[in-house]
Amino acid sequence: VQLQASGGGLVRAGGSLTLSCAAPGRTFSGYGMGWFRQAPGKEREFLGRIAWSLGSPAYADSVKGRFTISRDNAKNMMFLQMHGLRPEDTALYVCAYYSNRALYAAKNPNYWGQETLVTVSS
Repeated sequence: VQLQASGGGLVRAGGSLTLSCAAPGRTFSGYGMGWFRQAPGKEREFLGRIAWSLGSPAYADSVKGRFTISRDNAKNMMFLQMHGLRPEDTALYVCAYYSNRALYAAKNPNYWGQETLVTVSS
């Protein structure tokens, strides 16, 4: 599974940014997808995920209410809408894919996309 993330960039604190994750050439198979990020000097952090069968995304407390995961089935794309960005949101963001329920439940994706950098200035 090849995933392509895009949409990173520089934004001021309080601003918004939308990241995209494409799975070219395939429909949304497997169990679901999600987003992670890794800030400088920190471990990779789970942000949220969406299971195709469940529909409603689940989020980490750190981004709940500010970030929204959605998908476009026709375009085989997943999005991460980020609002109210803070300097501490600066990180490399990556989309991920879960091929089965066990991996999804464990927040342990088995495929990763390329990272995209989000920088939030104060």
